[in-house]
Amino acid sequence: MTMFAGINGFEYASRDDIEAVQLERMKWSLKHAYDNVPFYRKAFDEKGVHPDDLHALGDLAKFPFTVKKDLRDNYPFGLFAVPTEKISRIHASSGTTGKPTVVGYTEQDIDVWSEVIARCIRVAGGRAGDMVHVAFGYGLFTGGLGAHYGAERAGCTVVPASGGATAAQIQIIMDFKPRIIMVTPSYMLSLADAFDKAGIDPRSTSLEISMHGAEPWTEEMRREIEQRFDVKAIDIYGLSEVMGPGVGSEFGESQDGLTIWEDLFYPEIIDPETGELMPDGEEGELVFTSLCKEAFPIIRYRTRDLTRLLPGSLSKMRRMARIFGRTDDMMIIRGVNIFPTQIEEIICRDERLTPHYFCEIRRPKVMDELTVVAEAKQAFSDDHNRAHIAEELKKSIKNLCGVSVKADVREPGGIPRSAGKAQRVFDFRNLADK
Repeated sequence: MTMFAGINGFEYASRDDIEAVQLERMKWSLKHAYDNVPFYRKAFDEKGVHPDDLHALGDLAKFPFTVKKDLRDNYPFGLFAVPTEKISRIHASSGTTGKPTVVGYTEQDIDVWSEVIARCIRVAGGRAGDMVHVAFGYGLFTGGLGAHYGAERAGCTVVPASGGATAAQIQIIMDFKPRIIMVTPSYMLSLADAFDKAGIDPRSTSLEISMHGAEPWTEEMRREIEQRFDVKAIDIYGLSEVMGPGVGSEFGESQDGLTIWEDLFYPEIIDPETGELMPDGEEGELVFTSLCKEAFPIIRYRTRDLTRLLPGSLSKMRRMARIFGRTDDMMIIRGVNIFPTQIEEIICRDERLTPHYFCEIRRPKVMDELTVVAEAKQAFSDDHNRAHIAEELKKSIKNLCGVSVKADVREPGGIPRSAGKAQRVFDFRNLADK
C-alpha cells in the first residue's frame, strides 16, 4: 500500500493525528478525482473550485455534492478513476429503482476494505481464530464478499453461508458452532423464528456476537435479537457507493453509536432541504467523501441517511447516531413525516406482536392512506381479539406520529420472511394515479 499504509490500529489515534491524516488524504482524493474522472472535473469547474482550494478540512464545503443520479447517469464505468484493466473487482446495487449503481475496486481498495471490516470485527469483540458465519448475500451486493474478506483479514475462519436456505443455515450453525454471525437484522429474526419452528432454542447456539447492517434497525429490534439469541448485537454501517460494509461500527464494549473510520471516510451532516452544513450534534443527511479510494473516488456523496454526528467515545473518531430514516423512505402522510423506524419502535415494544411488519400507502380518493401490516405472536382467539390489538396499534402510532393509520394484524407467520434486506414500504399511490 502507498499513502494508506498503517491503518491497522489507527482507530486509537489522537484527534490531531486523525485530522492531519484526513487533510492529507482529502487533498489527494480531490486531486485524484479531478485529474482522472471527467464528471468531477466538469462539476468542480462549474462550481468554480479546484483541488488546490482545499487548505483546511472545512474547505470541503466549497465543493459540489455527488448524488445517486450522477452514478446512474455515468453507468457503468464513467466514474472510474483508473482503466478497467486495473480494476480487481466490480460490485453493483440491485437496480430496483433504475439502472444499478456500479462501483469498482483496485487491489489496494480491496486491501483497505478488508482492513476496515477486520477493524469492525475487532472492536465488536471478535478475535483471530473465531468462526464467522457470513449470511449477507454474496454476488454483486457488497455485503457478502466484503464481510468475507474482512473476516479472513481478521484471522477468522469464514463460513460463506450467504442469504436464504434457512434450514441449511440452522444446521450449519448447530454443527459448525460459529461464534460470530454477520447478517441483516431482519434475517437474524427470521433465523430466530426458524430455530423456534425446528424446536431449537436460539439461545442455545454457539453464537456470541451478531453484526448487523444493510438496513435501518432500532434499539427495540436490538433488544429482541439479543434476548432471543443471547448475543451481543452490534451495529455496522456501510454503503456500496462509499466502500461497502465497514465504513463504521459500534464497539462491543459500549454499543453507543457507530464509530466512523474517519481516517478513510470523511463525514458531514447537511440540511437535506438546503444542503447547508450542520454542526455536530444536529440531525440531518449524512454525506461522505472517500479519502482513500483509487478506482471509485466519491466526493461529498449524499447518502440520504438521516442521523447526527457525535464526539468519539472509545475512539477519538466521531460517532454517528443510529440511522433513524432515509430521505427516500420517509412517508409523508397528509403532511406528516413518518419513518418506518418509528413504526418498528412501536411494534417491537408490543409483546403481542412479532418484529415483522411492512407499510402500504394508497390514495383511494383524494387523501393518502397508510396501512401498517403487523403480525401477532399467538393465534387470535376470535375476531374481537384481532380487532383489539389492531386498534391499540393504531392508537400508539397516532400518539407517536400524529397521524391516523389503518392496521392489519395478521396471524403468526402471516408476513413473508426476508432473506436479506427487508422492504418496509410499498407505495401504491403512483400506480393508482396511472
